[in-house]
Amino acid sequence: MITDKEILVLYYSQQGATKQMAHLVARGVDQVPGMRARLRTVPRVSAVCEATEPEIPEAGAPYAELRDLEECVGLALGSPTRFGNMAASMKYFWDGTSSLWMKHALAGKPAALFTSSSSMHGGQESTLLSMMIPLLHHGMLITGIPYSEPELSSTKSGGTPYGASHVAGLASDQAITEEEKKLCIALGKRLAHIALKLSD
Repeated sequence: MITDKEILVLYYSQQGATKQMAHLVARGVDQVPGMRARLRTVPRVSAVCEATEPEIPEAGAPYAELRDLEECVGLALGSPTRFGNMAASMKYFWDGTSSLWMKHALAGKPAALFTSSSSMHGGQESTLLSMMIPLLHHGMLITGIPYSEPELSSTKSGGTPYGASHVAGLASDQAITEEEKKLCIALGKRLAHIALKLSD
């Protein structure tokens, strides 16, 4: 029996925009025959030692495990912008992946990125670049969004060649625009096509 190959769509979201983007990226992955998205998230971290998250989230995607990274043929990684950087919760997760690095478990797998910020110039591109760094150390192959996607040139909201992005507004109340939606889906499809070719 032939089973679909999977792309891990791994995200962290507090206000919900990055979660919505993750589902759009997953929709793009699922549009490629033979490919399927596996949605996972990471728990929030706290400076308070007594604060803990439940082992299983109350709602939404399960928490990621290292085996999710090993089992999937590609990765879409998403985080909201935190002063031009990935969120601490996502950084904390990647700080715990040394065992995969030691055995080159992710080397040669393709990866793509997405982010959400409260303002137009709120550090989207630097956040995408910050998320690339641990992936490059793992030997992953980074893919972005080419300008052959027409929305990349026409968008007045989010969207970058480094990955998909969304401008959520200072109150996180701006809906994902049509251009942003299309670019998220396009990113998922592009990643899935590349992963399918590389895994063959």
